[in-house]
Amino acid sequence: MSDDRNHPDKIFEDLLAEGAAVPTEGWDFSWFEGRATEARPSWGYAVSLAGRLAGATAVLDIQTGGGEVLDFALARAAAAPALTVATEGWPANVAKATALLRPRGIAVVDSPEDAPLPFADAAFDLVTSRHPVRPLWGEIARVLQPGGTYFAQHVGPRSVYELVEYFLGPQPEAASHDRHPDIERAGAEAAGLEIVDLRAERLRIEFHDIAAVVHFLRKVVWMVPGFTVEAHEPRLRALHERITAQGPFVAHSTRHLFEARRPTI
Repeated sequence: MSDDRNHPDKIFEDLLAEGAAVPTEGWDFSWFEGRATEARPSWGYAVSLAGRLAGATAVLDIQTGGGEVLDFALARAAAAPALTVATEGWPANVAKATALLRPRGIAVVDSPEDAPLPFADAAFDLVTSRHPVRPLWGEIARVLQPGGTYFAQHVGPRSVYELVEYFLGPQPEAASHDRHPDIERAGAEAAGLEIVDLRAERLRIEFHDIAAVVHFLRKVVWMVPGFTVEAHEPRLRALHERITAQGPFVAHSTRHLFEARRPTI
């Protein structure tokens, strides 16, 4: 009886099944260790956030995901704010963030990403977010106290587009234009915020096997809308063969650090 465990089709099918089985809740990317790598921005957002938290009294973390980044930063903050609240709109993440952050006394509010923030005017002296889908500048300005700060890391334009275009073909330049730092600067200023710092970086990503690609596209669902293993099997197989023959598939993420302040007058 032949052993087909090392047959190329078997390897491909096993990798697809593995990538399709990994839970996608939250923003913990530890599963990718050894399977994909991403360079990190030089400013170290989570560590920088810890320093900001120590000097704040009332904090709102928008679109907290599974709460992992906020939890990391709070664990390293020299002092905890008197009040910290988080919002999240995806039900699976609401449950995960609640379980993680409740022991710290943090409430997670179920709030859709495109809805007005369910908080009073001038309620917070620090509003934070890591990778919001789209910042609602008017709402951010409204809930900030005069002199309060918005401190966030945003996803920039055409992030990981090498992978997007591998599956979808060439995309128009305007497809992610609203994520451009200059566009976001204009939006923040139109809402009455003053820009304190705005820095952008382009960072290398490597996918070392097709399971990592499958899990990434299942987790970051807006990259290839409607992605399923079944619908995209031919392109997945071709990409698996390319990685096997040539090495990691290389893409680039774009990130920008955004700091803005609500004027005191």
